[in-house]
Amino acid sequence: MFSQTVEYALRAVVCLATTPDQPQTARQIAEATRVPVPYLSKVLQGLGREGLISSQRGLHGGFMLTKPPESLTIYEVIEAVEPLPRLRTCPLGLAAHGAQLCPLHRRLDNAMALVEETFRATTLAELLQEPTDSKPLCSIPAAPAS
Repeated sequence: MFSQTVEYALRAVVCLATTPDQPQTARQIAEATRVPVPYLSKVLQGLGREGLISSQRGLHGGFMLTKPPESLTIYEVIEAVEPLPRLRTCPLGLAAHGAQLCPLHRRLDNAMALVEETFRATTLAELLQEPTDSKPLCSIPAAPAS
């Protein structure tokens, strides 16, 4: 249902959210998320163009989220790299349907509306705070021993 680009974008923002106050290089993100660096670079550019991440060059540079995980929705991440397809007119171009969707296409669009609604209501922080032994989408470094 979702492209590899969407998957990689979600992995990247999850990774960045695990250390929100520390910039991470593309190489660090790629290693943690198991995404090839060239592909990840394109994904990061898309996230940056939409203002979801920022980048800083230099010795202590890297990528960071521009907003806290509590206010960044999964929908925003998806829309930044590959907007969810919605059906506004007949995808077959049938003149007889006009602006009306047939029952099949109306149901397909209704399903996509539910997906959209779910992702608009889900923040990155919620994914990270959900109680589970299975961490989302990337290998999160273990906390240092005290």
